[in-house]
This record gives sequence, C-alpha cells and structure tokens, in this order.
Amino acid sequence: MSYGIYIGRNLTADGHAWLAGYGDEPSSHWLEIIDRAEHAPDATITVGVGPDSDMPGHRTQIPQAAQTARHMRVSYSYYLGVPAPITNGGLNEHGVAVRDIWSTSCQALIDMTPKDQTGPNYSDLARIVVERARTAREGVDIMAQLIAEHGYSCYGGNSHIIADPDEAWVVIQFSGGKGLWVAERLGAESIRASRPGYIGVVPTEPNETFLYPDHFIQTAVDLGWYDPASGAPFDVNAIYGDGKGPWKGMAWVEEEMRTRAAKAPITFEDVCWAIQTEKLTGDTAGYGQVVPLVHPEHSDLRMMWHAPVGPVTAPLVPVFLGQTEVPDAFAQHRYLTTGEAHRFLDRRKEAADPDTVSHVAQGIEVSESAVYEFKRLMHLAFQDEALLREVWDHWRLMEAQLAGDLPTVLETARVLLEAGKPDLARRVLTRESSAWLEDALQDCKALVGSGYARLRQRDILNRTGKPLAPEQFW
Repeated sequence: MSYGIYIGRNLTADGHAWLAGYGDEPSSHWLEIIDRAEHAPDATITVGVGPDSDMPGHRTQIPQAAQTARHMRVSYSYYLGVPAPITNGGLNEHGVAVRDIWSTSCQALIDMTPKDQTGPNYSDLARIVVERARTAREGVDIMAQLIAEHGYSCYGGNSHIIADPDEAWVVIQFSGGKGLWVAERLGAESIRASRPGYIGVVPTEPNETFLYPDHFIQTAVDLGWYDPASGAPFDVNAIYGDGKGPWKGMAWVEEEMRTRAAKAPITFEDVCWAIQTEKLTGDTAGYGQVVPLVHPEHSDLRMMWHAPVGPVTAPLVPVFLGQTEVPDAFAQHRYLTTGEAHRFLDRRKEAADPDTVSHVAQGIEVSESAVYEFKRLMHLAFQDEALLREVWDHWRLMEAQLAGDLPTVLETARVLLEAGKPDLARRVLTRESSAWLEDALQDCKALVGSGYARLRQRDILNRTGKPLAPEQFW
C-alpha cells in the first residue's frame, strides 16, 4: 500500500522541502544505485503486467529514452503479480524524487479494466520518471504522455508523489482502461500525507494547481457520474476514488505535523518521526526513505536517508548518489525474494530449466542480510515495550550523530569535486556511507543478541502464532 509525506520548504528549519515514506510489500527489498546510461535510437523497454498478474494484461515494448539519469532506488521482488524487479521510486541526479503510493479506484472503474490491459504499470512509471525527469513537473508530463500513448496497466489504481526542490505533485492514475489521471501541485507551504494517494475537489478546467487530460471530466459525464448543470463541485475522490476522503492515519499525521510547524519550524527529526512512529510503521513497511530536496553544487552530493526495514526499529542512514557501491548486506538476498524457494545456487539443471538457478549472486548471498537481521530486531522489540523504547532511543541517537557528521563528509567530497578529483570524492562518499551502514548492522546484531537473551530468560518469547505489534492507524 505504501506511505509518503511531503513537507514544503517554508515550514522547515533547514529551509528546504522533504519527501519521506516507505513501501508496503511482503517480499525482499534491496538498495540500488543505477548509473547514467546511453541508449541506442531503437532501444526499447518492456512494461506492463502479464497474464498471471492479479489484474491480468499483456507486456509490451515501448521506446527507451536516449539517456537515462543516474539514480538510487529500493527494489523488491513481488506485489500482486507485477513482474519483478519492482520499485516505488527514488532520487535522481537532477534532484527529482518519487514515491509510489496505492490509491484505489472505485469498483466500477476496476470492473471496467480490460483483461488485456497494456501500458506501464505503477513501478514502470516510478522508474521511468527517476530515469528521465529533470523537474517534478516534467515527471507529471512524462507520466501523462506515457499513459496517452501506451495506456496504463493497473492493479486497481495507484498514485505517486513527484518532488523536486521547488515543488511537488500528487499524481493519481485510475483503473478502467480510459487513460484517466489527475495531478495536484504542492508548494512551499504544503504538508501532504498520502496513504492512499488523495485528491479532492478540482476545478472543471485544468489550471496551474490541477492538471488532468481533456476527457477527465467528460468521462464522468458520459458515465452518468457527474452532471455539470447541477453546479456540484467535481470531487475526484467521490467520483473516481474510494469516496472515503483522507483516511484517519493521513489526517492524524498531517495535523500532527501542522501542530509542530505552528510551534517551530519542522526539523529533520520531525520528518523522520513521521515515518518512524509505531502508530504508522510496522512489519508491512518494507524499508524507509527520507529525501532532503536540495540542489547541491554537484549531483554526486545528492543523498537520502535509508532504512532497510520499517524505521520504527531501524536507523535511517545517509546514502549518496555519488557512492559507487552498496554494501553486500544491503543488496538483494534470497530471504523473502519471490521465486527463490524453487531455485538453487547450483547450475546442474540450468540447461533444461534456467529458472532453477538463483537470481542472487553467490558472493552476495554468503554475506549477512541486513533485512533479515533488522526484521529479527523488529519482532523482538514488538514483543516487549521496554525493548522497543530502548531500540528507538538507540537508533535516534545514532541518527543524531550521523546528522552531525554529515556536513563534514559532504564538504570533503565537495572540495574534492571542485579540485577535479571526482574519483576521490566518490571514494570518500562510498567509504563513509558503507561504514555507517555496517555500524548500524553490527549494532542491530548486538541488540538482537541481548534482546533475545532477555526475552528468553524472562520466558516471554511469543510462541502463540498470534504476532504482537503496536497499535497502528492502518
């Protein structure tokens, strides 16, 4: 289902906007940094969903861009049959960040969706925007053009937040095979949470704040869902969506952030809290991301804060666009990777059936799995309130120390870049981020060891088959 929150720059202590969130999927997750690439004029990419997806369709080829941008993202291996690898977005070298968030269409549109639907799916749209967009508005235009030219493959409707240092857009795509989408601009004074993605009343003509295709209003008229003569407002959520308005958790976190903003500018710690609080984040959160929306002097200095599982029990650690690799522990492992249960690190049957060979490199599989270790810590902490508070305090202290170290690392890399030594700058960024991620993993393992021993000794390990977790809004 996923969750995202955008905070406009006029409300923050740092003077820049923030985009934060996580993905809600049950499968494996891994961190990737993808380099800029050049593509041949006739290059294509495969998009859409297949016949085995929960809402079936046909995979098709569409043109690739001449150049795709360097970017970083979290990928994962399964959701509702959408072909892997899947992504909810990330951050690119131009400063465009994307978060994908579920947004259900009304049942009537879902029922209208063709069984042979074609066109980009939600992950394709997120990936293509971070590969191609130079601004958030261009990201909206790219999505609009793709849907108009190639269609849209859905699993019931979806949305994205696309943001850059100047503005952000909520974009909702609807089921039904009718090419329906709508976008709302967010600005410097905005606080917007999405779960699900939500847009309410829009004007009956597009303007600088609301965008949609020419047939957006007319389609509702043709279906008998809206009568312009009535003078009623065009409520997107009521007509094309679930009709529930902003969900309770969205309203709660937005109000909490507005209350904080009224007292003092919103801090980095406030933004992190919005995706860390146990009221919103639990086992379903596959990872965490917090992106400072800034324009540094060099694109290599762009960064995001990353947690390998839901950050309620994991730290957010800086990852730089300029670093050259991700530690093996944070790369793809077989743990929770869909399809790996019938594959082997063994090639003896490869000739007869290539899918018997694992998709994970053997050298990476023998490393520790950060996702596995942090999941262990999460489920220990969820069994004991005192341990949960101890883990929370430990990671918040680590994040504060990292925030203190970060300016020096960025300045060191900047000086090297200005001196024409990009390889040395990238080495610094890679070394520092990798060391921080490794320190977090080692602390996690220590907390797991002590937490397991304490719960076992007190005989309170939960063996009932009924998982314990803090109460959440969703």
